[in-house]
Amino acid sequence: MRPTKMSVMLWFIFAIFALPNISYGVAVMSIDIGSEWMKVAIVSPGVPMEIALNKESKRKTPVTISFRDGERTFGEDAQTVAVRSPQNSFSYILDLLGKPIDNPIVQLYKNRFPYYDIISDDERKTIAFKMNENVTFTPEELLAQILHKAKEFAENSAGQAIDEAVITVPGFFNQAERRAMMQVAELAGLKVLQLINDYSAVALNYGIFHRKEINDTSHYVMFFDMGASSTVATVVGYQNQKIKDKGFVETHPQISILGVGYDRTLGGLEIQIRLQNYLAKEFDALNKTPNSVFKNPRAMAKLFKEAGRVKNILSANADHYAQIEGLLDEKDFRLQVTREKLEELCSDVFDRVVTPVKTALEMSSLTMDIISSVVLVGAGTRMPKVQEKLSDFVKTELAKNINTDEAAALGAVYKAADLSQGFKVKKFITKDAVLFPIQIVFDKNTDGKIKQVKRTLFGRMNSYPQKKIITFNKYADFEFGVNYAELDYLPAEEITAIGNLNLSVVTVSGVDDALAKHEKEGVERKGIKAHFLMDESGILSLNNVELVFEKSSTAADEEEGTFSKLGLTISKLFAGSEEKAPAGKAEEQPKDEAKPVHEEPDYPGLQKEVDEKTKKRNDSKSTEEKIQQKTEKADKEKKPSVITIKEHFDVKEIKMGSQILSGDKLKESREKVEALNFHDLERSRRESALNNLESFVIDAQQKLQFDEFIAASKPEEIENILKACAEISEWLYEDGFDATADTYEAKLLELQKLTTSLYERVFEHRERPEALKTMLSKINASKTFITNMRNISTASDFFTPVEFETLEKIINETQDYYDSVVKAAEETPLYEPVKYKVQDIASKMDILVREVKYLMNKEMIWRPKQNATGSQADKSEKEMPSTGKSPEAESPAGFKTSSEADTPKESTDHSTDSIEEQSSESTETTERVLELPGSSEPSRANSETSEKDAHHEL
Repeated sequence: MRPTKMSVMLWFIFAIFALPNISYGVAVMSIDIGSEWMKVAIVSPGVPMEIALNKESKRKTPVTISFRDGERTFGEDAQTVAVRSPQNSFSYILDLLGKPIDNPIVQLYKNRFPYYDIISDDERKTIAFKMNENVTFTPEELLAQILHKAKEFAENSAGQAIDEAVITVPGFFNQAERRAMMQVAELAGLKVLQLINDYSAVALNYGIFHRKEINDTSHYVMFFDMGASSTVATVVGYQNQKIKDKGFVETHPQISILGVGYDRTLGGLEIQIRLQNYLAKEFDALNKTPNSVFKNPRAMAKLFKEAGRVKNILSANADHYAQIEGLLDEKDFRLQVTREKLEELCSDVFDRVVTPVKTALEMSSLTMDIISSVVLVGAGTRMPKVQEKLSDFVKTELAKNINTDEAAALGAVYKAADLSQGFKVKKFITKDAVLFPIQIVFDKNTDGKIKQVKRTLFGRMNSYPQKKIITFNKYADFEFGVNYAELDYLPAEEITAIGNLNLSVVTVSGVDDALAKHEKEGVERKGIKAHFLMDESGILSLNNVELVFEKSSTAADEEEGTFSKLGLTISKLFAGSEEKAPAGKAEEQPKDEAKPVHEEPDYPGLQKEVDEKTKKRNDSKSTEEKIQQKTEKADKEKKPSVITIKEHFDVKEIKMGSQILSGDKLKESREKVEALNFHDLERSRRESALNNLESFVIDAQQKLQFDEFIAASKPEEIENILKACAEISEWLYEDGFDATADTYEAKLLELQKLTTSLYERVFEHRERPEALKTMLSKINASKTFITNMRNISTASDFFTPVEFETLEKIINETQDYYDSVVKAAEETPLYEPVKYKVQDIASKMDILVREVKYLMNKEMIWRPKQNATGSQADKSEKEMPSTGKSPEAESPAGFKTSSEADTPKESTDHSTDSIEEQSSESTETTERVLELPGSSEPSRANSETSEKDAHHEL
């Protein structure tokens, strides 16, 4: 029995409701935020990894934010403001996160951009930008606004709200910098799935597109990334690993970070600054003005922008002219700069290129002959001198087979899709490594002398995420420090840039009380254990500190389950309660251990069963001996168990160095960022409302000049609309320029009310002729179809008289409706309300179309009945060709064949079940179709083929 469509649909609905609670996919994003540029990538349902475009439809955005005249701008707009008002435009903010004012990186920033007023926040041991007496911005607040703009880019590209993101950070970010970045994301309204090191994101992106090259043998790749502010060389290992997940062993590719070398200050910015200073000196040497360009922030900002342009061009050209109109005191500047001159200015900078490579190789304990390829990443690697220096050292061809700008963003968004609940991606394991080793430092009293003890918690290049436990043998309250370990492998300037090497001080109290609480219980002390976690983002946290005891427990003291007690009772009953334990068992088996044997079982039914088995014991001696042997064996194996007792402490942890925002300052920063975001939202809404109103006014004035609008309206109607448009236009250019968005939207609504009826009439008059033409063709095609079917002698086999009558009735009703519409259109003036709308015509026509398609579909799937004499088949073979028309020719013009026809949703006197009954006779035909959800009808060619095969078999 074949299932009906209704039964299939009910099963389908039941299957949907029976599915587990699945969290369907929502979009996630990644933000690759660097010192100079920001790239945003998204993954949304139906859209795999894709870069989100900004409002200029570009794939990367400058990390710049500006404030001027109460307005806030981002990206290229902010860079434009930076030339005119550099002190109000902020760039390269990432380098300042989590650093005090005396940090060498902050001092270098102040030297490079002297026009900023950078002040110290002594309470948090960080910095802030002071714009005026009332306005200051912290680096966290500025970056949060930029990340919020990145969120807007992603949401506009995905067409939905996004609040989950993976954010890239430089691998050399310390704990303070990583915590600051997490707070930046919080202020931006983002939930951070993970902070991923930029080189790990690049390595993941590379591995995704080279998955086939990864096997059980490790192979190694070096990534050399020179960006705007820093340079990083990373040695990465790729290898398949077997992991056990949900009880199954699976093989997945794995990325392992083996060695990292970096230089915080080596990048394109340093080269640009040197070129800027060179151009400034050359301009001053021309003596065009008595004023020095170095003392004019606006002129220096112009030179900085021009130096960046020239630097990029010299990567592909041997020379280029730097030229600026009105650089200082309305004096122009033009100077030819050669690539050779630029390389001379930065000779010591280029000499530092290979230092990170040496450090990475040393850290990984590998040599260049084992590295399969060196892959270039970052815009700075486009400079020929950088490639030359690198090639001379690595002695191999440099690979350029990844997108240097977007690799990190795409790798991070793959990780975001993996971490989110809405997507399932192919597993790719990433094992990052600790760059700065972390140790525990505490005091130990030895013979009255205090000695400082250091214990390594996370060693250099330890993989993470990972948990670690440190055990202290302390009998009183104590404290310990969490610090960075020896960093001798780093240059002195890099150690200084890390900042405070002390991470936190932890005080543990209540040790005496915890020891006294358990000392009388016969417990064994196992020490005080501190549990640390280095999470996926590389942030260290102290989970808890606990005092651990162990206590031996005999069988009498154990709290056994009900079934365990019953099993022991039954065994003892079978073994016989009168048997004595062996002599050697006296010490191992205390008297009270037999107590559970005599306890009352929890279930009376089981007790009755035990009693019955006890009665049979005397009749089955062999069974008794076997049970006794098992009991003795169990007694021999029975050992005292160990119970672990844990006593948790309340600990106090004081973070050292730069602090994140908290308390009132956090609340104030959140309100400040939200207020700025709201202001921009209202400004955007106001601009949009103003543009919509202006566009509508101009459009209405132009439309009312066309004949079709004049004919469809009364003179007073046109007069009222034009008058309203003139009034609004005059108001816009006089008093309404500074109006609110609500005012613009209200005036637009008033104007729309005046024009809606006119626009609808014009639309109806414009579209009606084509709709009537289509309806007439459908009517004629339906008449042809019913005439042809009635002329076929076998039509009565698959069409009933009721079906012919129903179709004929619908054709006549449609014809009458068509005549009424034509008559009304001819008699009704164009400016009068429309009686028959195009949508009504289409709906009426659909009834006829569905009925004809139903009959056509029924004809296509019909097969003659089979019988022993074969008379029906002979009749079909003789009568069907006599019509002189193929099945395809019988399809009336204007209707689609069964390959495109759908079973009618509305059909007079027909049901889905009746179709299934009539077509159930030829179940052996493979082309028979049930209209399942999402299925399509067979093509006309397939139907003809199957029909021929059926005739052949008969």
